[in-house]
Amino acid sequence: MIYTTTIRSELEDYIEREGLNLSQLGRRAGLNAGTVSSLMKGSRVLAVDQLDRITRVLGLPEGYYYEHYIQECIVETVPNWRRIRPFLFRCAELDCLNCIRQSVQLLLDNLTYSPLLFEVAEEFYTTGKFKAAAILYESVAASERRQHSERLAFCQYRLYMLRLGDNQENNLQAAIQFEPFVERLDELDQLDALRELANTYKSLRRWDKVDEIAAELGIKAKIQLGLTSQPEAKREAYHKKLKRPLFAYLAFSDLLRGGVCDARGAYEEALEYAYRYADLSWVKNRDEEAGKWIQLFEGWAKANIFVCKLMMGNESVLHEYAEFIESDKEEILIGILNITKAANRFDFNIDIILEKFKSRLMPYLSLQSESAGIYTAQIIDEESTECCYQLGYYSLWNELYSEGFRYVLAGLEKAEFINNEARILSFVRLFEQFRDYASFDIQQQYQNLIKKELGLNEKKISRVVGSQ
Repeated sequence: MIYTTTIRSELEDYIEREGLNLSQLGRRAGLNAGTVSSLMKGSRVLAVDQLDRITRVLGLPEGYYYEHYIQECIVETVPNWRRIRPFLFRCAELDCLNCIRQSVQLLLDNLTYSPLLFEVAEEFYTTGKFKAAAILYESVAASERRQHSERLAFCQYRLYMLRLGDNQENNLQAAIQFEPFVERLDELDQLDALRELANTYKSLRRWDKVDEIAAELGIKAKIQLGLTSQPEAKREAYHKKLKRPLFAYLAFSDLLRGGVCDARGAYEEALEYAYRYADLSWVKNRDEEAGKWIQLFEGWAKANIFVCKLMMGNESVLHEYAEFIESDKEEILIGILNITKAANRFDFNIDIILEKFKSRLMPYLSLQSESAGIYTAQIIDEESTECCYQLGYYSLWNELYSEGFRYVLAGLEKAEFINNEARILSFVRLFEQFRDYASFDIQQQYQNLIKKELGLNEKKISRVVGSQ
């Protein structure tokens, strides 16, 4: 865009209107007269802090002249990183994302700016300026797409993490787009990247992919554990990037693969994996952090041993498992889901357990989920939606109609929120199966939901129900 006016001409008009000299203008802006004189003569290029001061003097909103600034200080002069870097940070603070995008497009004609912009992106990322960071990562990745560099791979890693959200279809596309870049990452970054990918595919119930990636995670973790013969100081520096102790990645691989076996109904094999990560006596490092993770894996193993026995029809562990999850709030959602699935499969009576946990389940059934422990927000979204289905199924089959329809409607809304079409259809089928027992108000809520939010009509519903 070509601007017919310049910042300097706007300032000249202001000086003339107000009848000021340069010293008076300087006092108003908090700048010395020499600086103001240099700026007015054009012998000095504005710094963004000086521009902000002048903008305030003119009584204009913050960032008002930022697009002019790009034209005058990047397009019309030789770019100076000492000016550009603070400008990018101010744009991020003011959420002037279009100005960041314009600046970066101009700078990346020169690839020497690529590592500098990557460093800024990392600072944005660590300080929570995620939208600004995403623009820089996308731009750096585009500029280096033919370089096959580690920086390109790491940009894709960051973009993958930034793209994860409530929409499961979008999460799938983000995982597919990122996966080819994992091998280009640093060996240690690969461990966390594989862990994140496995969690995403787990939330999508893509069990073949979870198993494949978890197996790869286990192999790479074993390789890194084999490097422990290095001198201690070097080893400590090498592993400082990891988000958790190295042994935890190997144990997490077993945890994931056990979950795959559970999903496939291979409970004996799932038990073998649970016993494997329950016993971490081989871990040599026993500092506070290691002790915390060992305790966590012992707890998860205990929970999953209960689950395997439940899913094989062992009702005797039902109340012991309920007592276990009561002591750990992070396990309540998954625990109730497992208990209800077992009850639906083997016709257990769990009325007392459900009544006990009803109030503590409510936060998980809201639309917006948060991560908890090893469970990402995406996993909790999926598990809470399935939990609604299992609870609805249990209640309706046990003639607890009011309760059952409440779970069905809550689950239907959540399935739509996370864009899980298969789950949406399962709720529609369940509701239609028991429609005759729904009150007039419940049927109205259902109709409003499927028409307004899901866009289904009677013809589509009939087709869905008829395909059972």
